[in-house]
Amino acid sequence: MCMKRIGVITDSHSSIGREQAKELGIFVLPMPFYIGEQCYYEDVSLSREDFFEKLDSGLKIATSQPVPAQVTALWDEALSECEQVLYIPISSGLSGSYATASAMALEEPYKGRVFVVDSGRVSTPLHRMVLDALELIEEGYLAGEIRDILEESRDKMVIYVGVQTLKHLKDGGRISPAVAVLGTLLNIKPILQFDVGTLDLFRKCRGLAKMKKIMLEAMRYDLETRFKKWYEKGEVYLLAASSALVEDTVEWVKEIRDAFPNMDVMCDDLSLGVSCHIGFGGLGIGCSCRPCRPGTKA
Repeated sequence: MCMKRIGVITDSHSSIGREQAKELGIFVLPMPFYIGEQCYYEDVSLSREDFFEKLDSGLKIATSQPVPAQVTALWDEALSECEQVLYIPISSGLSGSYATASAMALEEPYKGRVFVVDSGRVSTPLHRMVLDALELIEEGYLAGEIRDILEESRDKMVIYVGVQTLKHLKDGGRISPAVAVLGTLLNIKPILQFDVGTLDLFRKCRGLAKMKKIMLEAMRYDLETRFKKWYEKGEVYLLAASSALVEDTVEWVKEIRDAFPNMDVMCDDLSLGVSCHIGFGGLGIGCSCRPCRPGTKA
């Protein structure tokens, strides 16, 4: 069997499910969740429907790093088919997965064969980085070069996520119980901003319509300022994400397309690692710039 030159592995925090992974020709590591004392794996033993049902029932849900042996087992599987592997896990700012994997990649038999990328991303932006990696492989770049290109471009993205319920932000300690109660009474919808390695409060607004309007305005401002040079060259990918009902997601994507009629929109379900903080009904919009190739002007 002819081996592939470079394989790609990510984790399920990328919002890439098993079926989509097969279509892309990549590997996805299912991430563990603890619900009570029971361990579940995203998209394997825990469906989105079951996840939100358990989340809304009040059960405590905690994310966890994968067991190192599970990571290396997937590396071994990929290396049986590929000469080298790019491993693109969740941002090092949100999980210790990157640090653990980096240390393992320095040891035999992985040294020089497994290249771990500090993505700085999660959910749809991480999905986009995986697609960027596949494009760079097709263009003939080496695994180490691709890792460097991706890490140098990781900050060329942003995503805003509007939250419908304050319960899970309260449970996660991001807001106080008193603020959650008052915010619910006043119909406050917080908007979170995810940048490299951080998830912070961006704005608070009243009502769903206002929440959507502010996110669209924020996205337009970013395209016309921070990402202007990529936007003018047509090298910005518009992203959407959702933990809402299908019909609400469809309506949100339509609103994004109406606001930015000359841009394609890639929409994902928010990964469960993000959804456990967001809860059901979250809507997001973001963008990611095409990585600069060596020798081109950033």
